This record gives sequence, structure tokens and C-alpha cells, in this order.
Amino acid sequence: MPATYYAPTGGHPPQTQITADRAVFTEAYALIPKGVMRDIVTSNLPFWEGTRLWVLARPLSGFAETFSQYIMEVQPQGGSDKPEPDPQAEGVLFIVEGELTLTLSGERHTLQPGGYAFIPPGSSWQVRNESNAPVRFHWVRKAYEFVEGLEVPQAFVTNEQDIAPIEMPGTEGRWATTRFVDPADVRHDMHVNIVTFQPGGVIPFDETHVMEHGLYVLEGKAVYHLNQNWVEVEAGDFMWLRAFCPQACYAAGPGPFRYLLYKDVNRHPALRLGAR
Repeated sequence: MPATYYAPTGGHPPQTQITADRAVFTEAYALIPKGVMRDIVTSNLPFWEGTRLWVLARPLSGFAETFSQYIMEVQPQGGSDKPEPDPQAEGVLFIVEGELTLTLSGERHTLQPGGYAFIPPGSSWQVRNESNAPVRFHWVRKAYEFVEGLEVPQAFVTNEQDIAPIEMPGTEGRWATTRFVDPADVRHDMHVNIVTFQPGGVIPFDETHVMEHGLYVLEGKAVYHLNQNWVEVEAGDFMWLRAFCPQACYAAGPGPFRYLLYKDVNRHPALRLGAR
């Protein structure tokens, strides 16, 4: 059965709705629940037509340091012929709803839900919605960290349905990761993967490590343990976790709990402020 992914559609709640929600912003983590993603908090970008976006994370003192992440919504015939203004930025596109035409180095690709594209820095690429319905997708951007003697990784396009998840040892398949990049390939300085927990699956200890995380819940619900706080999350929620923020979870719903996971990898920590 094809996977399903939550995608926001905007709109506004009625005046009768209670204002308080689950949104949390701390020095160690943030939770942006799906109910926050309304029309009033969308943004626009230069050289994009028929497009709006929700900015989930951006480099900001006291918040994300290594990446930005958007949910893009492109109307029929919308898109961009020069989407990325930063020649040093790499990117990942992940389609959650609709159909996107990606032209990458002159080659056309049709991306449908589950579609994934890695775009190296300095690439020539364009995107268009040639369908008759909106397309919604995640766009993760990072300033690529060049290393002398290492080649920049090549672009690729795939779909998660074509990749077999890798089970975490000792979990009887309750915890698995769909990896789009070989973890041993140190040309890559970020991984954007999909993590899946079956009902009752857990991270049974507080992970505490150097990787910064962005987690967008694609499906299901769970309870996360973040810096000694228990936080309930569901499909459509986004979490940002600072480096070394303790994290654990258990899948609490009747179906799979799945999220799109960003993390920075394979580079020395910068030793001088602003050197990244």
C-alpha cells in the first residue's frame, strides 16, 4: 500500500476556537504543531510564481544553526526557473502531495508523493507544477561544507517506495530507517531520511548527540521525551532539536509513526564562531 503523508492546506480557524495550542519554543527544542500552519504565517520567495511556503526552520541565534526547511505549496502552472539564489546551498526536495516536474541539469523528472531529489550546490535546476492540482513538498536547504580532497556528491532523484527500510538491530522491525544516502559516504554533510516506528516501537534511551535535528511528522502520532519534557506529537507537526538535546520516543497510535528527519553529519564542529 502506498504511504500517505500529511500536508498543510492553510486556512484560518474560527473565532470560537480556543487560542492555546501545543506550540513550544525553548532553548533546547521547539514544537510547531500543524494547527499553526495557517494562511497568516505563509511567506513568498523571489522568482517563484503561484507559490507560498511555510518556513519551519531557519538559521537563527537560539534556533536552527545548520539548515532551513520549508513546506512549499505550488499552484498549477506555478514554480520557478531560478529557485535557489545561493550557489553554495545544497537541497533536498520531498513530495508529500501532488506532482512536481523537476528539471535538473536539463533532465526532466516527474516527482509524485514519496519523490525525493538531492540537489548539490551550484546545480542548474527548475521546478514547475504542470498538473491541475496544487503540489506540496518539503525543501531542506543547507550551506554545503566543502572539504579539500572530497568531491561534491552528485544529484539524484528517487522515491521512498523504491528503497527498502533498514531495521534497527534488536527491534524486530519495530524501528526502521529509509536511507537515501549511504551513511559511509562522507561527501554528504547532511542526511534527510525517513524514520518509521510500528505501533509500540520506542527509542528506549535519551539520545544525546552532536547532530541538530529537524523532524516533520508524516504519519501517525507519538510521545517524545525532549530535554526532560514529554511532548505529544502527530502528523503535520514539526520539531527542531538542538545539538545535544536529549530525545527519546514511543509510537503511541494504532498505526505507524513516521517522520522526515534532517541531521548534519560527517564534518568537524567549527572551532571559530561563524566559521561554519
